[in-house]
Amino acid sequence: MTGRVLGVDVGAVRVGVALSDPAGVLATPLVTLDRDETTWSDLDRLTDLVAEHEVVEVVVGLPRTLAGREGPAAQAALGYADDLREVFDERGVSGVPVTMADERLSTVTAGRMLSDRGVKGRAQRRVIDQAAAVEILQTWLDARRAAP
Repeated sequence: MTGRVLGVDVGAVRVGVALSDPAGVLATPLVTLDRDETTWSDLDRLTDLVAEHEVVEVVVGLPRTLAGREGPAAQAALGYADDLREVFDERGVSGVPVTMADERLSTVTAGRMLSDRGVKGRAQRRVIDQAAAVEILQTWLDARRAAP
């Protein structure tokens, strides 16, 4: 399948979003959304981004433990993906699959990369979620291309 893919890093406060190129080769940061469990405006905004960028699939990071188990953070991400599917159905974009992708250490990797580039402190907190979303999406894109 070719087309743009959206990568999502779900956090308790923010949601990082990355977008692939149309060929599905390179992930780039797109936006960081404030998480809003009252009005679900972040889910509405994701739906808008799917339509705006003609996204063919959404990949949500699944933060498993190092032992591969699904703890509270993973359950929250799974619930978020379910909520996103429901909003997609309500808004008429039900043909776009929402896929879960293992994201162990994506935030740690993103933080190291930002530190290596000289981004620290408050500046890093503003972009860490987008960088984690890029890490999640790029890893997923690379694995998909490597699969036979």
